[in-house]
Amino acid sequence: MDELASLDQLLARRHSCRAFRPDPVPRDLLERALAAAGRSASWCNAQPWQVHIASGEPLERLRAALIARAGSGALAAPELDWPREYSGVYRDRRRECGWALYEAVGVPKGDRAASAAQGLENFRLFGAPHLAVVTSPQDLGTHGVMDCGAWVSNFMLAATALGLGTIAQAAVASWPDILRSHLPLPTDRNVVCGISIGFADPTHPANGFRTTRAPLSEVVTWVGEAEP
Repeated sequence: MDELASLDQLLARRHSCRAFRPDPVPRDLLERALAAAGRSASWCNAQPWQVHIASGEPLERLRAALIARAGSGALAAPELDWPREYSGVYRDRRRECGWALYEAVGVPKGDRAASAAQGLENFRLFGAPHLAVVTSPQDLGTHGVMDCGAWVSNFMLAATALGLGTIAQAAVASWPDILRSHLPLPTDRNVVCGISIGFADPTHPANGFRTTRAPLSEVVTWVGEAEP
């Protein structure tokens, strides 16, 4: 198998894990994934990502605080702007993903109570035994966040190669004040996202569906003739 085929298989295996086993991941596996992701490309080799990983009792306190805030109906107050809206094809893809998840876990269309309960799973971190919180320097602005995005993607691929499940979560960044009260996050950095990490529960229906991908014709515009 050539290297691209191996990478393609790894990309196909990676998915957003929405149900984890409670077993903690050995530290050496986490360190291997972190070290591999550290090879990510970044503008001017700035490597702006910093990662705080919570586990055990500190994570349980953080998890409880997130669930309580989410259950209170408080509005999100992220440090980085969220999308103004999802429209057109982006709205369609978002809805397709959402309905596929609801169908997998048995949430009927229109059942707001059940959909709200499923939404709270984001703040329960889907039962993951570890949470990584990724931050970027405020001074680097968009470029720093872009670099962190590359790191997040590569970390999740490395974790997949090691048999781990992951899900990148914007929801974790909803209330940075909670994160800052539980983690020593520097004040000159913005929270980008969280990544829940653990061993996937293969028996849970939330892990039984996969999202689709747009064909090249929808995302690539050729200008001039490419070499055959």
